[in-house]
Amino acid sequence: MQNLFVFNNALSNRLKRALGYATFVWVADTSLVLVAFFGMGAILAKSDLLRLAVMLAGGLVVLLMGWQTIRAAHATQLNPTTSGSQTTKKVFLSAWMVTWGNPQALIDTSLMFGALRATLQNNEVWFFIAGILLASATWFYGISAVLSVVRQRLPRKFMLWVNIISGGIIMVYGAYLLLAASRLLFKLI
Repeated sequence: MQNLFVFNNALSNRLKRALGYATFVWVADTSLVLVAFFGMGAILAKSDLLRLAVMLAGGLVVLLMGWQTIRAAHATQLNPTTSGSQTTKKVFLSAWMVTWGNPQALIDTSLMFGALRATLQNNEVWFFIAGILLASATWFYGISAVLSVVRQRLPRKFMLWVNIISGGIIMVYGAYLLLAASRLLFKLI
C-alpha cells in the first residue's frame, strides 16, 4: 500500500512535491521499522488476543483502503483535475495510515525485525538499522523521482489499471486477514 501511495503521488505531482510526500512515507516507515525492531514483534508474538485484534481491525481497514483505491482510480479517470489536489495534511495523514493501518506491515515487520534483532550482536544493531533506513529512503525517493520524471510519457490509463488491480489485490488481502482472524478466534475458543 505504501508503494501504491508513492506511485500515485509521484504521477500526480511535480518532482519537488512528490519527494516531499515520499518523505512522509519514509518517516512513517522508519517509525514502524524502529518500533518493530526494538520491541513490538515480541508483544505480537506473545499475545494471540492482540494479534487477533490487529487482524480484525486491520482486515476491515485494508478492505476499505482497497475499495477507496478503486473508487479514487475511477474518479480520477472521470475528472483528471482531482489528481494531485490533496492537501499536505491529508497526504501526511494518508502516509501514516498506509503504513500503520496496514496489519500486514504491522505483523510481518514486527515479527521479522523482532526475529532479526535476536540474531544480531549489540555492536551490529546500529549498522543494521542504518542500512534498513537507507534502503527504505532510497526506495521511496527513487520511485518518486523516476515516476515523476516519466509521468508525462505514460499512457493516461496506466495508473487507472495499476490502481484497479492493486485495489483488488488489497481487498483480497483484507478478506484473507479476516479469514485468518476467524481461524485464530476459533482456535482460541
